[in-house]
Amino acid sequence: MAAAAALSGEAWGAPSSALVSCTFSTPRHTTHYFECGPTDGPLIIFLHGFPSISLIWRAQMEALAADGWHCVAPDLRGFGSSSVPAAKDAYNMQEIVADMVEFHDHLGGKPAIWIGHDWGSIVTGALAAHEPKRSRGVVLASWAYFPEANSLPQLVSLVDRTIYPADQYPDGQWDYARYYITNFDGAVADLEADCAAYLASAYQPGNPAAVGTVSPMATVTRNGGRYGAAHRAPPTQPNPALWPPADFEELVQAFTAHGFRGPCAWYTNDDANIAYARKAPDGGRLSQPVLFVNGDFDQICSITGNRQGDPMRAACPDLTVTSLPAGHWLPLERKAELVQVVRAWLRSKNL
Repeated sequence: MAAAAALSGEAWGAPSSALVSCTFSTPRHTTHYFECGPTDGPLIIFLHGFPSISLIWRAQMEALAADGWHCVAPDLRGFGSSSVPAAKDAYNMQEIVADMVEFHDHLGGKPAIWIGHDWGSIVTGALAAHEPKRSRGVVLASWAYFPEANSLPQLVSLVDRTIYPADQYPDGQWDYARYYITNFDGAVADLEADCAAYLASAYQPGNPAAVGTVSPMATVTRNGGRYGAAHRAPPTQPNPALWPPADFEELVQAFTAHGFRGPCAWYTNDDANIAYARKAPDGGRLSQPVLFVNGDFDQICSITGNRQGDPMRAACPDLTVTSLPAGHWLPLERKAELVQVVRAWLRSKNL
């Protein structure tokens, strides 16, 4: 483990505990990660989603490190300063879980609390299913667990057709995922045309007025891309209430350096991911305590008032569901509230 830098949150009012930048390599993969808190404390591993890096977890890491937890957040495959394989099929879930298995062994291999957001939740669920002895508790933020794999067929089967009639929106709010599969190069090019503007526009707080309405992500295909004929994000200023400015700059630098091909390839491996999910013991049922945190204003992933959470409810016998008044970006929109929810759940489960 090589410490490269220490980043403090003092500038934006966070606790003074510093995040230490580290790198771990094996012959098959390199993982960059941040850690803080006592290294002999109980382990929490935080997994980010798309389009993100490990720093999305700064507030939660610093707060829980102050409670005595050893907090670790890796950049997942294709993101940040971790390995960025060229082949799209390198981003299947089995490979990503293998990265986390090696990484967890590097951290000592003792059962940990795994906390995921967005795609990080999907990795967390897959690891808990396939490697159950590695987790003693699972937290999923903004994305439910799907024991039969997080795949487009599974997601589309659960679309709320009162909002998305099948004849108008065959893929519902998941049309954007379809576009990654059918127009991969164009989708990537649109995001890379202006990385900073795309990231600033993507990271906006949830709007309660949008609940129950059609998401713009449902019309990507018919518009010929996320930004239509413009094929680039409109000029947008980042929201400093979400990302601390220095962290947002690092986010932009990471995607400017490595682009979006790797991260977007995560969406293109449905067949492999379904086959992998079918290998999980006990049909992917999770025996560990599971906490799901829903964003009330999340147009894509909310499980309120629809069937999207049904597979998770059936597969997780020790499931706690709670929600926060926010959109999709719970670790950023509700920094302190998410910490409190996790703390309360950890206490309630004696974890």
